[in-house]
Amino acid sequence: MAWGNIMSDTTGQIDEIRAFNRFYTRQIGLLEEHFADGPLSLPEARVIYEINAKGYVTARDLVQELRMDGGYLSRMLTKFVEAGLTAVSPTPGDRRSNTIALTPDGDLIARRLNTRSHDAVASQIHGLADSQKRELVDAMRTVRRLLRDSALTRGPVVIRDHRIGDLGWLIHRQGIIYNEQFGWNIAFEALIAGIYSEFERAPDAPAKRLWIAEQDDAIIGSIFVMPSEGLAGSAQLRMLYVEPVARGQGVGAALVAQAVGFARQNGYQRMRLWTHANQASARKLYAGAGFRIVETMPETNFGKDLEGEIWELTL
Repeated sequence: MAWGNIMSDTTGQIDEIRAFNRFYTRQIGLLEEHFADGPLSLPEARVIYEINAKGYVTARDLVQELRMDGGYLSRMLTKFVEAGLTAVSPTPGDRRSNTIALTPDGDLIARRLNTRSHDAVASQIHGLADSQKRELVDAMRTVRRLLRDSALTRGPVVIRDHRIGDLGWLIHRQGIIYNEQFGWNIAFEALIAGIYSEFERAPDAPAKRLWIAEQDDAIIGSIFVMPSEGLAGSAQLRMLYVEPVARGQGVGAALVAQAVGFARQNGYQRMRLWTHANQASARKLYAGAGFRIVETMPETNFGKDLEGEIWELTL
């Protein structure tokens, strides 16, 4: 692709990112106003934050983490030592480097700064509804993840029952993911809308259940079990999905295990599922759980020529 075409394709996206950066810079300016009547400037507060968060650092650590000019930082650290906020000691094993840590007075300043920063952010989001606050936090976490923030850590994966709003989200996300991954058209989204509706309308006996996998308050996967139509004693495993960003953590295997265990506990004799030969990751999970292919058939579905597969597990 020519350079001109690349620029044309991404110009709108770049303009949006630049607009966001300008907006966010203004928000940082508003936060800085909360420090105006305090003893430290915002850059000084950032250094205190970083030392406090790490426990102890070197000047090199601070330059790399905060992207700060070394001379400016050196003058700032000298000021902190003179004010009794930090203490400096030789770094073990490296005579050319010193370790910087907060003194008790520095710890006190850090606690006050944290309180002030907390209050400043609270005032910014005060007028938002709870759902808007969650949306804002999710969006910020997405920005950090996509731009590879090394400080971003994942929380534990929680598997829960579904609740109102989940079904629409699952249809939406799976329609997009399967289009991006396999090129499947809107016919797939229409199909799974009916599948989820079928699950919700089915009676409670024989047993059925749908699970949602969540991480950091965001849905990252799901699966459900219901009776196989026309096959007494058989459970159907349906709609396994895992968000691309969450793959590699064992989420899919955990969901499959949850479904199989549920079927066993509720007296089903076997479990069946429908998948396709191009769904390599899902097929590995099914094989690992003990499922075996019992039928294959050519299909033209979702705008593609596919090889459909029926897998089965004896419980």
